[in-house]
Amino acid sequence: MALVIGMSVFNGMENLIRSLYNSFDPEIKIAPREGKTFVMTDKLHKLIQNTEGVFIITEVIEDNAVLSYKNETDVIKIKGVSESFDQQHRMDSFLVTGSMSMHKQGRDFAIIGRGIQYKLSVPINSQFAAVQIFYPDRDRIKMPNAMDAFRIKSIHAGGVFAIEKQYDDNYVFVPLTFAQELMNYDKERTSLEIKVAEGYNIDAVRDLLKEKLGDTFLILNSDEQHKGLLKAIKVEKFVVNVMLSFILAISSVGIFFCLTMLTLNKRKDIAVLKAMGATKTFIRNLFMTEGMLIALSGAVIGMGLGVTICFLQQNYGFVTIGTETSVIEEYPVELRLSDLIWISCTVICISFLASIRPSIIASKLDLKKHL
Repeated sequence: MALVIGMSVFNGMENLIRSLYNSFDPEIKIAPREGKTFVMTDKLHKLIQNTEGVFIITEVIEDNAVLSYKNETDVIKIKGVSESFDQQHRMDSFLVTGSMSMHKQGRDFAIIGRGIQYKLSVPINSQFAAVQIFYPDRDRIKMPNAMDAFRIKSIHAGGVFAIEKQYDDNYVFVPLTFAQELMNYDKERTSLEIKVAEGYNIDAVRDLLKEKLGDTFLILNSDEQHKGLLKAIKVEKFVVNVMLSFILAISSVGIFFCLTMLTLNKRKDIAVLKAMGATKTFIRNLFMTEGMLIALSGAVIGMGLGVTICFLQQNYGFVTIGTETSVIEEYPVELRLSDLIWISCTVICISFLASIRPSIIASKLDLKKHL
């Protein structure tokens, strides 16, 4: 039961992290292998757009900057995105207030994280309250006056999103043209975000792009963009599985002693069976079967309870995380058939090993001493 619940919780956490990142990150990301930026040419754009399965290309300029409102400042990640970003609809469901539109009535608007809004008390859709964004000017970085070394632009906040603290406290989305002017970029881009057309496999499209673009770019799917974190979760899941398997192995000592005591209590019965012609193999298999029945009955009950608890948690969420700031209210769980098969195999192997020694002892009982 502990194995089923423990592995299901890790599965749920893995899926939760994937869903959060997938809402923020693109299906495929193209970034330079070396350096921070690359030049976006018409030839490169056509090459990517003509790749089978590519539906939407969003150009991105992303870097650190300083956001200021009244007397408060904060270091943020400014992310300039082209107009096609709205067509991807990745963040629509996470909009708390305002609009996802970053260009209305000839004016630019920023979409800010909820953490930034709380920290700086930024009003939304106010015509008179603009935030200022400071970015180091590459041409004037060595100016003696610190303020002269920054490019400064003002923009109004038009919407607030809330995904996860890591994003809510750091990211501000602005139009690509705004980011270009602020950072003094022309055709430089930090990355491209690709949405795959419906009916196409993301990994297949990624492989096609790798063939066309070669080794100049890093082309990553959603999991590869957070490879380290997902790998850490899988390692944790494996470690928990091993630890619980060790606990199961220790508890299987009970099967060993149970069969050993059964062997001692049934010595006369074993002697009678041997007198009737039962072979050592038959006696050994008899006790092996007994041990497996004991273990499997416990395993069936335990797995049944584990599956039932996970099912109730999935549908009713009776175990909550207990914090108001958490992304979800209840612990996420997900049952996977592969985990149930792995747990069954683990139980069978441990039970088999625990039953071997008592079965051998039973098969070697001396017939003359017990008749």
